[in-house]
Amino acid sequence: MHAAPRLSVVIPHLNEPDNLRRCLLSLDAQRADGIPFEIIVVDNGSAERPDAVCSSFAGVCLEYELVPGPGPARNRGANAARSDLLAFIDADCVAQHGWVRAIVEFLAGNPDIDVVGGDIGVLMADPERPTSIELYESIYSYRARLYVESHGFAATGNMAVRTRVFRSVGPFGGISTMEDTEWGRRATALGHRLAYLPEAKVLTPSCRSFAQLARRWDRHVAHEFRKVGDSPTAKLRWLAGGVMIGASPLIEMFRILFSDRVSGGRSRLFALACLIRVRLYRAGLMFKLALHQNAASLVENWNRENT
Repeated sequence: MHAAPRLSVVIPHLNEPDNLRRCLLSLDAQRADGIPFEIIVVDNGSAERPDAVCSSFAGVCLEYELVPGPGPARNRGANAARSDLLAFIDADCVAQHGWVRAIVEFLAGNPDIDVVGGDIGVLMADPERPTSIELYESIYSYRARLYVESHGFAATGNMAVRTRVFRSVGPFGGISTMEDTEWGRRATALGHRLAYLPEAKVLTPSCRSFAQLARRWDRHVAHEFRKVGDSPTAKLRWLAGGVMIGASPLIEMFRILFSDRVSGGRSRLFALACLIRVRLYRAGLMFKLALHQNAASLVENWNRENT
């Protein structure tokens, strides 16, 4: 008889079978620690369902969610979970050694903590010669400690929660929301405690091109713009924020200089060059939204195109 799982790992999936196989390999290796856990892959409408990938690993259950978006897919997996603890990881992530053990042992030893966010690093294509985008993302794209300790949420690419807490807070939002941010703020508003757990680390590939990175920022900026009111004062504050974003590399160069996420002069220079390009792009995007006559439709288009 198989032992009851102490952790249910939920993976949303959409059209990335090779990444999913790599993720499942990294999770399968965790079984060496002797902690029983189940894996629930939720396919979200792939052109080819990942039945073959999932069936090649023991302890993997494949579910299907027709409502588009990673939030609904995660909700489906959470509903199917059999354990008292839930962990969410993305299909393109690689769980590092001891990921399952760190989550289970920390939550067992800290009953006052309800949600944990683990560390997220960049999986370099060639660690000997990282690209400027990989270096930039190593510093700026996955600031897991900051999310947990300053903003009250954990990134769903590496998050764990007590199952009863998840169900009491309610499901993740749909495709039009930043589901991890919104869910985390609901949880903290209800008094649930979050903690950062660096020992539970995953790696995820960087964007392959600046165009791909820009599309990610399209979505983030569009979501933020939805919260801006129509008053002239609100628009002026938004535009002032755009100016500050454009000028921010003058300050951020010091963060890059002293960051422990990259090393060497070449790497820091490449990271700074990418940062400048990203911040200028973001500033231009903010001005475009504020001055666009039909900004609402622009936001909706970005939400559909970049999820």
